[in-house]
Amino acid sequence: MVKYLLDDQKAQMKIQQTAFVLIAVTMFFALIGMFFLNMKLSKMEEVASELKDRKAQDMVSKLANSPEFSCGSSFEGEIIGNCVDFDKVMALKKNINDYEDMWGVEGIELRKIYPKESAGDIIECTNENYPECNKITLIESDRTGKENFVTLCRKADLGYYTQSKCEIGKLIISYKKIG
Repeated sequence: MVKYLLDDQKAQMKIQQTAFVLIAVTMFFALIGMFFLNMKLSKMEEVASELKDRKAQDMVSKLANSPEFSCGSSFEGEIIGNCVDFDKVMALKKNINDYEDMWGVEGIELRKIYPKESAGDIIECTNENYPECNKITLIESDRTGKENFVTLCRKADLGYYTQSKCEIGKLIISYKKIG
């Protein structure tokens, strides 16, 4: 009888050891699974961030070529890609409240970068100082946005006639946070 009790205790000990080994192996594979899941999720976040950046860059180009901004064939009879009519944007600035929700962005800003104004100061455009300025803020935003180089063209009044004047600028947009 004593021999059977010892055998029962040994068998019970073997079952407990097997159960602990199975739990340990299961936990090990669960940790490995969580590690790989974490790697996949971080990769997905990277891809989502790249897609958001690409979408923002495309939105800048789309905005520059929209009828509200685009030069069309107004300057020298040619259609220039990513050309922004500075005169149109100044007129748009007066009525921006009608367009704020149209583009689904938080901020829109245009900056003239070449040729630089005297001392390189940033001068916000108003009706009084236009065209002797280098920044038009259509929709204010405190976020940094995506930017793309554009051609800023306007008609310069030279007394008896007008001349097309084009400069290099940046169109900067800031996105609203989704969710």
